[in-house]
Formats: sequence, structure tokens, C-alpha cells
Amino acid sequence: MAASELYTKCARVWIPDAEEVWKSAELTKDFKNGDASLQLMLEDGTSIEHKLDPKTKNLPYLRNPDILVGENDLTALSYLHEPAVLHNLKVRFIDSKLIYTYCGIVLVAINPYETLGIYGTDIINAYSGQNMGDMDPHIFAVAEEAYKQMARDERNQSIIVSGESGAGKTVSAKYAMRYFATVSGSTSEANVEQKVLASNPIMEAIGNAKTTRNDNSSRFGKYIEIGFDTRYRIIGANMRTYLLEKSRVVFQADEERNYHIFYQLCASSHLPEFKTLKLSSANDFLYTRQGRSPVIQGVDDTKELSTTRNAFTLLGINESYQMGLFQVLAAILHLGNVEIKDRDSDSSLIPPNNRHLTAFCELVGVTYQDMSQWLCHRKLKTATETYVKTLPRLQATNARDALAKHIYAKLFNWIVEHVNKALITNIKQHSFIGVLDIYGFETFEINSFEQFCINYANEKLQQQFNMHVFKLEQEEYMKEQIPWTLIDFYDNQPCINLIEAKMGILDLLDEECKMPKGSDDSWAQKLYNTHLKTCSLFEKPRMSNRAFIIQHFADKQVEYQCEGFLEKNKDTVNEDQINVLKASKKFDLLVELFQDEEKATSPTGQVPGTGGRTRLSIKPDKGRDKSSKEHKKTVGCQFRNSLQMLMDTLNATTPHYVRCIKPNDFKLAFSFDPKRAVQQLRACGVLETIRISAAGFPSRWTYQEFFSRYRVLMKQKDVLSDKKLTCRNVLEKLVEDQDKYQFGKTKIFFRAGQVAYLEKLRADKLRVACIRIQKTIRCWLARKKYLRKRSAAITIQRFTRGYQARCLAKFMRRTQAATIIQKYQRMYVERKRYRQKQAAALVMQTILRAYMARQKYQGLVREHNAVIIQKRVRGWLARCWYKRCLVSLVYLQCCFRRMKARRELKKLKIEARSVEHFKKLNKGMENKIMQLQRRIDEQSKDNRSINEKLVSLETSSTAERERMRGELSRLRGVEEDAKNKGNQVTSLLEQLEKLRKELSSTQKEKKTIEDWAQTYRDEMEKMVSELKDQNCSLKKEKDDLNRLIQEQSQQMTEKMARAIVEKTQQLETDLNEERSRYQNLLTEHLRLEEKYDDLKETMVSSNVSKPGHRRTDSTHSSNESEYTYNSEYAELEEGSRAAEDVTRGMDTSLTLKLQKRLTELEQEKQSLRNELENREDQFQRARARDDVEFKKARGAELEYESLKRQELESENKKLKHDLVEIRRSLLGNAATGAGAPGSPAYKVVLEQLNASCEELEVRKEEVLILRSQLVSQKEAMHHKDEKETMTEPSAYVEDVSKLKDAGELKQAYIGLKDTNRSPRFIRKPLEVSDLLSRLRSAAPDFHKLNEDGELWLVNQGLKETIRLLEHQLQTQRRGYDSEVESLRGELQNVKEENNRQQQLLAQNLQLPPEARIEASLQHEITRLTNENLELLAEDPTASREARVTILRRMVDLMEQLEKQDRTIRKLKKQLKVYSKRIGEMGAQTEGQTSPGQMVDEPIHPVNIPRREKDFQGMLEYKKEDELKLVKNLILELKPRGVAVNLIPGLPAYILFMCLRHADYVNDDQKVRTLLTSTINSIKKILKKRGDDFETVSFWLSNTCRFLHCLKQYSGDEAFIKHNTQRQNEHILSNFDLAEYRQVISDLAIQIYQQLIKCMENILQPMIVSGMLEHETIQGVSGVKPTGLRKRTSSIVDEGTYTLDSILRQLSAFHSTMCQHGTDPELIKQVVKQQFYIIGAVTLNNLLLRKDMCSWSKGMQIRYNVSQLEEWLRDKGLMTCGAKETLEPLIQAAQLLQVKKKTDEDAEAICSMCLALTTAQIVKVLNLYTPVNEFEERVSVAFIRTIQTRLRDRCESPQLLMDTKMIYPVTFPFNPSSLALETIQIPSSLNLSFLTRV
Repeated sequence: MAASELYTKCARVWIPDAEEVWKSAELTKDFKNGDASLQLMLEDGTSIEHKLDPKTKNLPYLRNPDILVGENDLTALSYLHEPAVLHNLKVRFIDSKLIYTYCGIVLVAINPYETLGIYGTDIINAYSGQNMGDMDPHIFAVAEEAYKQMARDERNQSIIVSGESGAGKTVSAKYAMRYFATVSGSTSEANVEQKVLASNPIMEAIGNAKTTRNDNSSRFGKYIEIGFDTRYRIIGANMRTYLLEKSRVVFQADEERNYHIFYQLCASSHLPEFKTLKLSSANDFLYTRQGRSPVIQGVDDTKELSTTRNAFTLLGINESYQMGLFQVLAAILHLGNVEIKDRDSDSSLIPPNNRHLTAFCELVGVTYQDMSQWLCHRKLKTATETYVKTLPRLQATNARDALAKHIYAKLFNWIVEHVNKALITNIKQHSFIGVLDIYGFETFEINSFEQFCINYANEKLQQQFNMHVFKLEQEEYMKEQIPWTLIDFYDNQPCINLIEAKMGILDLLDEECKMPKGSDDSWAQKLYNTHLKTCSLFEKPRMSNRAFIIQHFADKQVEYQCEGFLEKNKDTVNEDQINVLKASKKFDLLVELFQDEEKATSPTGQVPGTGGRTRLSIKPDKGRDKSSKEHKKTVGCQFRNSLQMLMDTLNATTPHYVRCIKPNDFKLAFSFDPKRAVQQLRACGVLETIRISAAGFPSRWTYQEFFSRYRVLMKQKDVLSDKKLTCRNVLEKLVEDQDKYQFGKTKIFFRAGQVAYLEKLRADKLRVACIRIQKTIRCWLARKKYLRKRSAAITIQRFTRGYQARCLAKFMRRTQAATIIQKYQRMYVERKRYRQKQAAALVMQTILRAYMARQKYQGLVREHNAVIIQKRVRGWLARCWYKRCLVSLVYLQCCFRRMKARRELKKLKIEARSVEHFKKLNKGMENKIMQLQRRIDEQSKDNRSINEKLVSLETSSTAERERMRGELSRLRGVEEDAKNKGNQVTSLLEQLEKLRKELSSTQKEKKTIEDWAQTYRDEMEKMVSELKDQNCSLKKEKDDLNRLIQEQSQQMTEKMARAIVEKTQQLETDLNEERSRYQNLLTEHLRLEEKYDDLKETMVSSNVSKPGHRRTDSTHSSNESEYTYNSEYAELEEGSRAAEDVTRGMDTSLTLKLQKRLTELEQEKQSLRNELENREDQFQRARARDDVEFKKARGAELEYESLKRQELESENKKLKHDLVEIRRSLLGNAATGAGAPGSPAYKVVLEQLNASCEELEVRKEEVLILRSQLVSQKEAMHHKDEKETMTEPSAYVEDVSKLKDAGELKQAYIGLKDTNRSPRFIRKPLEVSDLLSRLRSAAPDFHKLNEDGELWLVNQGLKETIRLLEHQLQTQRRGYDSEVESLRGELQNVKEENNRQQQLLAQNLQLPPEARIEASLQHEITRLTNENLELLAEDPTASREARVTILRRMVDLMEQLEKQDRTIRKLKKQLKVYSKRIGEMGAQTEGQTSPGQMVDEPIHPVNIPRREKDFQGMLEYKKEDELKLVKNLILELKPRGVAVNLIPGLPAYILFMCLRHADYVNDDQKVRTLLTSTINSIKKILKKRGDDFETVSFWLSNTCRFLHCLKQYSGDEAFIKHNTQRQNEHILSNFDLAEYRQVISDLAIQIYQQLIKCMENILQPMIVSGMLEHETIQGVSGVKPTGLRKRTSSIVDEGTYTLDSILRQLSAFHSTMCQHGTDPELIKQVVKQQFYIIGAVTLNNLLLRKDMCSWSKGMQIRYNVSQLEEWLRDKGLMTCGAKETLEPLIQAAQLLQVKKKTDEDAEAICSMCLALTTAQIVKVLNLYTPVNEFEERVSVAFIRTIQTRLRDRCESPQLLMDTKMIYPVTFPFNPSSLALETIQIPSSLNLSFLTRV
């Protein structure tokens, strides 16, 4: 193709640039042959002239089309050259944040310097099993390819990771090993994967250090072989190391550090266990402070040391060895601080008592004197003698550093050896995958021996890489059978020969090392003389004679300084120092490090430099010296040998290449330096791969892909049926030069640039088509716009004219209206003026008349008031005089009484004072009283006579005084009266004057008040009007406020409703999470069960030849062992014994892992079970003692009851025999006329028949009554202690006394009947409180257990049971003695009661049936009431027991009454049947008898068929037929036949009917074994055929139906309300199976999860192909060019899954479940899970495939989703929530199609993509790739805008959806309307042994 066709105007090219390496430009003028320059315009708009090289005339590189930029594979680029590769990597790294890119067989990894979330387990699962080209480039894709090829080709693999320091080699290798550890499926045995991964922190600690380019640079190379067994599971690993940089131990450059382990120890020196190491800060030691950068930002050395120690422990290195290692490392640090001083110019010394040397000697266990001696001296050996020589300070310091390096190298070697020991297993290795983490090409300012070896290794690896790439390229051509020529590629063999050939650099270096006086200078001169003129790759620097230059591959010249080469190659160390260390007797680890000193270095070359040691002895030993010389290999020799072994290993494996690129030298996140990147690309061979690919045919298309992509370039006549021939014809027309392409067998091969040319033709063709489409569309739009404008103009004119007419009419109407308004306005004004005048006149008249009336009225009022005042004044004066008189009289009385009182008071005071004085005088003189008593008595007589005289005199004088006082008082009163009257007259005159003044003032005030009242009235009227206005405004405000309140209340209501809805949703979410956790535990439990079964089978198979140790299924506990305590413990013991057997035939690690897992799951349960068993043992021992005593007392009674029962049974048999005889006689007499209806014989027989039937039923009832009494008495005796110890007896008395009417007795009967049932299936023991609550309720209150409850309920139940047993045991011991006596008395009472009951029954049998029941009941109640009253009067305690007995007997009587009613109904029914049969027989006899027939002629008896009794919906089977039942109904049942021919759920119905019969006969063992066998058999068939969808679906449906039957017929009110009356008669009567409902619910959950896994396995291969790759809408999406990594084609081939395949499979799933009768709600949950899997897998692949993120693919996805929604609509499943699970996928498809430019678009995306996380949105935008040139890429600024807007979202950072997530399943109750009695069992099931009951 001519250059003029490509270098046209607007073509884009790459031109060199000093800063950016390559810069993009656009041609502004067409190029013509012969032009010397190109006219270009840069991207910033600058125009330049690019001159061509006049010699080569090479044009600049062309730029690839935009649609090819950002490709996953660099070989997919049309133009393959350096600028295209660099630009593609930059776009992917900077714009799309993609760090991985393919370059043919190489994975290019760019270090992002940022933690990315692309290495999780979900990403590993997404890449597992995928083809390498199907997913985006990733280290996991390379690891998966290696793992897959190892399994497929049976060939070992290698992953070669290389790159510069800091490029991320170690991390990439670590992730590759993590991938193998995850997908190998061996996470359960011996933690080999954890050990392999645990070796990383150890090797990083002792082999990594901080450099100027990397904070965690590996200073050694390593090759890890990960071994796999025949099942391709990791079994072990082996590590080989190369060229440890020992010089770093003693020297570090600026901004660098020593190895991490030293700083970790210094940072942890404060720990107690490290006190003996005598360490301190890293700045205190010479070996750790030289780089002046002891701390790495963001790294905690203390925490890192903890990680390292944990890794040591995991690898089996115990604490003592670890402390030994740390001692050696601490000793190295102390050795570096040993200061050596000059003694003179030729000798040196160490000052005595040097603390660092002392610490070193203490740590390594050597003497201070020996160590200080040989640090400053050395031995020299001649042929005859050996002598000691002193060392100068510089040589001594070098010897000290050499010793430190040697010790560290030995320690490194020891650690690697022990790590390998920990990673080796005894299992035979089948294959391995090697991971090579080796240093990349290094160039520093000063390059020494280490850089030389590293670059030498890279030369060898590059040669191997070139050969492999060339080999693959040629193999591809040969496979496609196209002609090819030898591709010229760079061969670096001359450079390798320069280094390793004979007389090469290494050979000359070894030779110089052997010379006695060899030096670096002499070695450099030898190099110059040997290679300077003979090898073009070897050069000499101009300004140096001690350096040389080697031109490595990719034209990279490296200058090496010769200084130090010899010393590092020799790696000498003072042997005397080594001998001192080996003589250590206190430190065994140090001796162990040097025990192989005399052996040859390891051939693996783990630690270079272990040879070449100087070994001296006092006496020369020729043999030993000879042996020593043979083993003194130099470092270069060792490295060359180990490198050759590595190359041999790599050549024997299939290599996979990972090239790590360091984007910048400043460790900036996502920062790309083109200069640094292109240097590494040239050095690591990526560009060489590009060059090799470009030299041949880099672009490859399949014929189908080429046809699909370039169909637009073909005409209709060119399209043939043979697409291969079509492509040939089209290419011959499009590309004239046939050398530019080749046709292979399956592909078309293009040379570089041809795809770009074809893309240009395609784009031009599409552009022309677009222009034509645009022209047509624009014409159509313009015409449509014109027509729209014309129609609008006409419409506007019409509306304008109409508007003008309306305006004129409006004006005329307004004029007429104005005239009318004026007329009426004038009339109104005149009328208003007249009315105002009239009103004014009326007002004036009214005011005047009112004034005159008021004047007259006021005069009358004044006269009336004056009269009133006079009247009041006179009355007041009279009252005043009266009051004064009264006051005076009262005052006189008071004065007199006061005088009299004062006298009396004075007298009393005198008497009081005398008495008190007497008491004071005589206080305390009790002794004197007796003496003075006589004198007092004598004087008392005299005093008595004198007192009498005094009293008479005093009386007379008192009377006289009183008379005189009265007279004086009267006189004083008269005088006072006169004075008062004079004063009253004066006061009355004053008051009169005052009243006059007050009258005048009152009149003035009245006038003022009237004026004020008028003013106030006016103001009030004004105020009222204002208030009215305010009231109106307030009313308006009130209305507004009411409206606002209503609105607010409505808003609050809505808000509360939303809050309630949100809370409900949150609760539902929490419930679903709890269910999910519970069901996950069930899944884990099932997985452990399956694993246990597998181990058991393995154990059985391994022990087949050992009789006596074989274990069969019958010896294992059944399913109920999971739910009972004893059997569970037995199973655990059995599991432990099985584990012990397994350890003899299997790997020990497997057993340890199993035991660990079992311990984790059963630890808490085991402790509870042990405690429970102890309690049960104690309880059983106490119970056994009670039983012994009880049996003695109970034996006689049981014998009597047994005899009575046998007697009744014999009578029953006799009555049956009589009945049979009567029937026979009836049939025999039927031949004669005596049997005719109405005859006497017929009546007699009929009466006998009725009597016999009645007697038979009575006997039956007696037997049943006696049996029930025996059972109830046994259980009452057996559980009496349990019932009585729960509550006090007073509770019985109180509650029984409340039972007054028949309703309460009936309720008591129901409750007590429940207590008499077998307690084995009751969830917990029935307490007395529960019994009393049942007696008061209308129905029993059963304890209900949620079928979806959590496992903690089990633990809670265990605790409650333990507490209950403890309480029962204690109470039983306390009440043992008292209970024995009470039991004996009760036994006697029961015996007497039984006798009385028999007498009562005998009496009742003689009564008529109607009166029999009432009489017996009345008699019994009366008797029990009398006994109760008597007992209550005699003994209250006995009365309590009697009341309980009364209650039980009443209940028995109620039960008897109920049974008698049923018996009467049954007898009446039978009587009608017999009567009908007799009548039919008589009619037949009359009809068959002829008139001439002899009477005595014998007549043959007629067989009367018995009418089959009603079917009760039960199936009876024998115990031995249980295995046959399970086998025929479960194990050997064909789901297809049952689902098609029979009713859905038939096995479940049959099993439940069998269970009903076992419940009916009260056989708990039969119920237990049937349920256990059913559950185990279902598990067995699912394990055997768990991959068959029909089988799993069938048993899920039947398990759910069986669960619904258990609920429907359980008797619980919540379930039986859905039943019919007939179904309620089939309720289980004896057992509560609530616990087994939970077990079966768990089983249904396990089956559901198995069903989901089965469907997922079927759908998984279809999803990606059908939803993403297949073009449902043909022609929408185009196929882009693919690289060397073949991508899955989107063209439909044979066997390719399409969307129709998915829909057909979904329909098959749905129809199968419907045929099996699966519950509709369960089907909805299954469909929801299916759609979640489809959406999650599709979205995950979309997020990991850049080629799928385009506009056209978004359209395909939306169409596919619409088809799925249509399928849901057709099936009626739109409400099941399946559509919502596709919401993330729908939004991702919409995101691919919406505009992505402006801020408005960003806002729309944020509001639209609510179901996608921020990481997913950004990922889709980064991956968005245009398929055509018309599409635009998403700008980086737009993505940043999206990230900013979504910053506040609270969501998970996880990128991929969890495809393993299973929604929690529920089983809503779905009752069956099918009656059990109508079910027929088909003969095809082979269940003839079942009997209908």
C-alpha cells in the first residue's frame, strides 16, 4: 500500500519528543513521494514541520484508530510499534485505572502504588475456569491458564515474574500463589496453602529491604515450586533462592535500609522476651543507621515482627529456635558496633571491656579474649609452618564486616532450609507450578558485582523468552498451514558468551581470584586485552581504567566499576573467627549454622558465597587441603551453576511471563512517567515481542468474525453461502497486495497496518452512509418543521380574528352596562339622601322626648330617695341607742364577774402556793413523814373545829360584800348612761351634716358617671366593631391554621407510614439475614455430614481386609441422633473412633483438620451433653430405687387388674361367638317361613341380636375403660413426683374448687387427657401451671416452635432441660420418704375405688341404656362429693389429694360419657344395617319360594356381602415392612413416572397416612423409626442423585407436602382453621411432632439449597454466552480485532448457548416443578434465585470484560432482560421479586447507553444507578469502549465528577456481586384440600403390604 494512501490530511502520526518520548501530531497536508518534510499540527494546536531523515526517508509511525486504543492485548493493535504500545499502556493505566495488559503471551503489570480491590475471593472465583482471552487481563488469568494447562496437558508450568526493583514482582508472585491456594480445593487438610503463603512474610523480613526505588525490594531471587497431587491439590512446596545481597548487611546507601528484620527487632526491644538481646533504637547501631532512613512511612515494625513470628510458628519453628535466630541477628548488630582502633600502622586493637563485643560474646556463647584476638589477627600458612599476623585497622574492620555477612548468609540459608522442610509432605508429587520472582535489569550510578550477576541472569532469561516467543509464533503459522519465512529477532547469545564462555568475564574473574597478588586493576587490564578489540559488545570508558561497559539486550549499555569484584567473588572470611564461633558450647543453633562448613555448597545454589572459605590449621594436612581447594567455588561459579539449573527447569516446563513495570520513581499513585516506562519496556522484552509479532502477521481474524465485522464493505452479490470464499473474494478486491495477508485453515492473517486500513475503509463507508442518512433525515425534519410552522400560522390567524370579534362584542356590552349602572347609581344616591334626612329628624324627636321623660323621672326618684333616707336615719338612731344600752349592761356584768373571778383566782393562787411550798419542803423527807404523822392527826381535829367556825364567818361577810358591790355597780351604770346619751346627740348631729355633704358629692359623681358611661358606650361600640373585624381575621387565620394542621397531620401520617414501612422493611431484612445465617449453618452442617460420610467410606474401604473393624450403615446412629442427647453423644464418640481409624490409613494432616473442625462445631454442645448425661445418670439411679419400692407395692394390684382384663376379654370372645352363632341360625332359618319379617321367630332373633350387640359393645367399653385406667394410673404413679414437685398442692385445691359446671369439667377432661399422652414427643415436660391453664381454656395450649428458628434455641432448650432435671432430682430426694407412704395409701384407695367401680358397672348394666349413663354419673359425682366433704372436715391435706382424685375421676366419667355416646350411635347404625339386610333377605326368600315347593327342602345359604366400613385415611403396615416401604416409596421411586401419572405429593400423603396409623395405635417407637427412616432415606437418595434436577425437585415438593401435612393435622388452631370438618377428624391424637416438623423443615432447606446448586450448575455455562456474547439482535454490535489471546466469539456456532437456551431451560425447570406439585410460593422463591444468579453472573462478567462495555452491548443486554421479563409475565411470576434482582444489570446496561458528558448527565447517572455501587459505576465507565468511531470515550473528568457526587454513599466497596449468595427460603403453610380417605395407592408402587384402615 503506497504511503500516499495512508499519510493523507488528518492522518495522525507519532513523532519523537525529549520529554514525553513520543508525541501525537496530525498531518495538515497530504504527503507526496519525494517530500522532505511533513506539515504537522500538535494536539495543543502548534504547527510544526517534521523533516525526514535524508538517508532512510523513514516516515513517522502512524497512530492507531481510536477504537483500537485501550485494547486488552497489545498485539490487537493494527500498528505495532513502540509509541502505540506506550500510548495504549498509558491510556489503560491513567484513564481506565487498569494495571494489567496482555502483550501476546506476556502479562504487563504496572505498579499502581495503591491498594486495589481486585484480588478478593470473588475475583478469584470469577476467573476460575475461564479462558484467558475471555476476561480482562489479570494475574489471576495467568495463574488460571497455568493451572489449567497443568491439568490438561500433564506438563509442569512456570510463571516468570520479572521487573525492576519496586515494580511489584513480589506482590504479583504472592497473588499468583494465593490463587493456587484458593482454587486447588485443598483447604481442609494440613494447611499447606497457609504455610506456602506464610513463607512470604518470613522471606520478606530476612530478604527484603528499603531502597531508593522501593520500600520493600527483594534483594534476592527465589523460585518456588508448588507441588500438586493427582487431583491437582496443593501438597507442598519447595523454595530455591539466588544471590542474596550480603553487602547490604554492613552498608546501605542514603535513603536506604538494611533488611527489615533488624528494624523489627529494634522496634520490639521493649518486649520482655527481648531484654536479654540488649537492643535499643535502630539509630544506635552502625549496620542500621547508615542509610539515615530507619522508618518506612505507614509500616509498623513491631506489628510486622509479630506477623513474622506467627509465620515462624505456623511453619513449625518453635519459640526456642526463634529466640536463637533473634540472638544471632542481635549479635550481628552488636558486632557492627565493635570499635577497632589503630595500635600502629600495621596493627590494630579492640579496647578492653568493649560493651558491644561483650554483648556479642554473651549472645553467641564465646569468650571475649578469643573473639577480640582473631578480630585483629589472622593466620598465614606456608608450606612448612603457620604463623599469626596482625591486621591494620582497615583490614580488621573489613574482616569484621565479612564475618557479619557470613553469619547472616548462614542464617538465611538455615531459615530457607527449614521453610522447605515445613513445606515438604510425604505425598508423592504429581506435577508442579513454579513461580520465579527474580530481579529485573538494574542500572545504578555505580554498578558493581551484584548488578553484573543480576543483568547476566536477565540476559539468560531474555534469551529463553525470545526463543519461546519465536517458537509459539512459528507453531501458529504451521498450525494454520500458511507459508512463512524465518523471522529475524534479536539474539543475545554473543552477550551471554562474553560473560560465561571460556575466557569470558567470569572465567577471567575466577582466574584472577586464584592469583596470589590478583587485584581489580589487573583483572580490568586482562578484560581490556582480551575483549576490547574482539567483541563489539565490550567497551572501555574514556575517563576510567577501572571500569568496563557491556552492551546488553535492547541496546542498553551498562558501565560496571571493577572495584570490589574480586573481593565479592572470593567472599573470604577469617577461618579463625569461624572456629571460635563453632567452638561455642552454649549456643547450639550457632553450631548448627556452621556444621556444614566442610561440605560442598548446596547444588541448588540457595545462598551464593558459601564456598571459597579460607580454612587454616596449625598443622598442615595435604589431604584436607586438597579437599578444601576442590570445594572452594567462587560466587560467580556458584551463581552460574545455579542459573543453569534454573534454565534447565524452565525449559522443562511451559513458561508464562509477567513483566512488572514501575510507572515512576516517586511512588505516586497512578502517575505515569513515559521515559521510565519505555526504558523498562525495552529492557524486559515487551517491545521485542511486539517486534517479532509485527515482523509476521500480528492481526488474526476468524472467517466468521471477519465476515461479521466487514459485512458493510461487501455487496449483496459478493455474499456467498461459503463464508471462507466470500472473505477471499472481498479481500482480493480491497487489498491489492496479496503479501499483506494470508488465508489459514480457520483464520485470516494480516500484516501490521492492514486492519487499520480496513477499519478506515469501513469507517469511510459508514461515514458515507451516515451522510446519506443525515441528508434524508434533515430533509424530512425541515419539511416537517415547515408544515408545522404553516399550520401554526393558520391557527394563529384564526385565533386572532376570533379574539378581535370577541373584543368588539365585549366593548358594546360594556357600554350598555355602563348606562344602566349610571341610572341605578343616581337613583340610589337620591334615595339614600332622603332616608338620611328622615332618620335625622326621627333621631332628634326621639332625643328630645327622652330628655323630658328623664327629667320627670329624676324628680320622682329624688323624692323617693329622700323618704328612704329619713326612714333609714331614724331607724339607725334608734338602733344606736339600743346598742349603747346593751353594751353598758354587758360591761357592768363583765366588771362584776371579773371582780369575782379575780378573788377566786387569788384564793386559788394562795392555795396553790401553800401546797407547792409544802411539797418543796417535804421533798425528799419521806422518812420524816412517819414521825410527824401522829402530830398531824392530833392537830387535824383542832383544825377541823376552827375551820368550821371560819367558814361560817366568811360566808356571812361574803354575802354582805356582794350586796354592797351590786348597789355600787347600779349607780355607776346610771351615771354612765347619762353620759352616753349626751354624746349620742352630738354624734347624730355630726352624722347628719356629713350625710348632707355626701349627698351633694354623690349627685356630682352620678353626673360624672353618666357622662363617662356615655363615652364608654361609644368606645365600646367602636371596640365591638373592631373586635368583629379582628374576629373575622382570626377566623380566617383559624381556617388557615386548621388547613395547615390538616396538611401537617397528613404529612405526619404519611411520614409515619413511610417510617413504619421502612421499619418493616428493616425488620424483614433482619429476619432474612437471620434466616440466611441459619440456612448457611445448615449448609455447613450438611457439608460436614457429607465429608464425614466420605471419610467413613474411605475408612471402610481401607479396612476391608480387617475383620472385626468393618463398620456398616446399620451401626451408625440414625437421623434422630441429631436431635437426641444420648445418640448424639454416641455419634460423636463413633466419629472420634472413625477419625482414629482414618489416621491409620490416611494422611495425618487430614485427620487433624477434621478433628479441628469437629471441635469447633461441637465444643459447646459437647459440654452441655456431658453435664446432661451426668444428671440423667443420677436421675436414673434415683428412679431405679423408687421403682424397686414401687413395684413391690404395685405388683398385687397389677396382677388383679390383669386378671380382670383377661376375664373381660374372655367374655368378649364368648359374646362374639354367640353373635356368630345367632347370625348362622338366622341364615339357616331363612329357608323356612319362620324367618319372615313380623314373625315371632324374627322378633326373638332380632331382640337377641340387639341385646348381644349391646352386651358386646358394653364389654368392649369396659375393656377400654380398664385399659385406660391402668395406663393412666401407671403414668400417674410414674410421674407423680414430677407433677407434685412443680407446684404446691394448694394450687390443685384452689383451681379444682373453681370447676363448678359441666363446661369446666369438660375442659378439665381435655387438659388431663393431654397430660396422659406419651411425653416422648412433647417439646418440654408439662408443668402443673400448664395443666391448670389448659383446664381453664377451651382448648389445649400447645407449645409451638417456629420452624425457621435459630440454633440457639437448641442450646436454650438444653439449659432448661438441665435445670429442670436438677430441680426434679433434688425435690425427689427431699420428698422420697413422705411420698412412699402417700403412694401406699393411694394404692389402697385406688384398689377400693376399682372394686366400687366394678359394682357400679354391674348395677348400671341392668338399667336401660338411656338411664344407665345418667345414673352412674350422678351416683359417682354424689359419692365423690361426699367423700371430699368428709376428707376436708377430717384432714385438709388428705382433702387436697382427694380433690385431685375427684378431678381425675370426673374426667374419666366424662370420657366414659363420650365413649358411650359414640357407642350408642354406632349400635344404632349397625342396627339399621342389620335390619336392612334382614329385610332384603326376607324379600329374596319370598320371591324365590314357589307354591309347590316343599317346606323341608334344603336351601343353600346365601353369602351376604359385608359392607365395607368407612375409610379413616390411615395405612397400616407391619414393623418388618418398614424397610420395604422406604425402599419402594423413596429409594427406588422414579420421579418422572410419579409426576406424570399420579397426583402430586403422593409419597408424602402415603407416608403421612402410615404415620397417622402409628399415632392412632399409640406406638411411639413406630412413629420414631418411620420418621427417622424417611429422613435418612431422602438424604440418601439426594446424595446419590443430587445432580439430577428432577429428583431434587420431586423430593423438595414431597418434603414440603409432608411438612404441610404434619402442620395441617397437628391440632394447632393456627393450622386446623383451614381444614374441612372431615379433615379435622384425621388430626393426630397421641403425639406432638413439633420437633420433627423443625427437623423436616431443616431437611427441606437443605434440599432447596441442593436444588439451587443443581440449577446453578446447569445455568452457569449458559449465562455468559446467552446474555453477553450472543447477538440476539443481529448486526447491532460489531466485532473488534482480537489479539493473540483468543476471545470467545459472539457469533452463533454449533453448540453455542443463546438466550433461547436459557429461556428453554427456565421453562423446563418451571414445568418440572409444577408437575411435581411444588408450592407456588416456593416456585416464586426458586425463580427469584435463578434470576439473581443470571443477573449476578452477567454483571460480574460485564465488570471484568472491557470488550463487553459498549453502547451496542448495552442494547443487547436490555433486550435480553426484556425477554426474561416477558417470560416472567407469561408464567405469572412478575410479583415474585425476580425482576428486582435484575435491577443492577438493567442499570448497568442503561449506564452503557446514556450520555456521559455534562454535569447534568452525571446527575442523571447518580439518580438512575441506585442499585449499583460506586465501585461498579466507576468500573463500567472506565471499561466503556467504543466499538465504532461514532462513539466517544468517557472522559477522566466526567468519571471524577461521578466519584465526587457518589462520595457520600454508604455502601460496600465490593466490586463483584456474590454469586454464591442464596436468599433465605421460607415454607408458607399451604394446606391440602385433598381428603386422605379418597387417596388410592396404585399398584405400580408395589405397596400391596399396606392395609387401608
